[in-house]
Amino acid sequence: VQLQAGGGLVQAGGSLRLSCAGSGRTFSSYVMGWFRQAPGKERAFVAAKTSNGITYYADSVKGRFTIYRDNAKNTVYLQMNSLKPEDTALYFCAADTSPRTIAAHTSWDYWGQGTLVTVSS
Repeated sequence: VQLQAGGGLVQAGGSLRLSCAGSGRTFSSYVMGWFRQAPGKERAFVAAKTSNGITYYADSVKGRFTIYRDNAKNTVYLQMNSLKPEDTALYFCAADTSPRTIAAHTSWDYWGQGTLVTVSS
């Protein structure tokens, strides 16, 4: 079971941190990721971090968002800085042992329930 926290309403240029706690003793072996879905749009890749620390980011968030994980707490975080109105979406954390295609939401097996991020202009 994955739980999500964080999110909320923030003005453009502000920051938010999302967190997602996983369960189980094998959390550290999972690839963890974040996706987002804006109204009327497909679920889109945001960031991912492998068990050995390799990170991936969507071009739209590079330099603004940071994914990091605390395996001792079974938690993955998404630090979002310099937020823009176009970052407004429902954000989901995801987990998989080995997603075939990191950026494809269909490659991931486990999902959080989603948390809403709204960035006002």
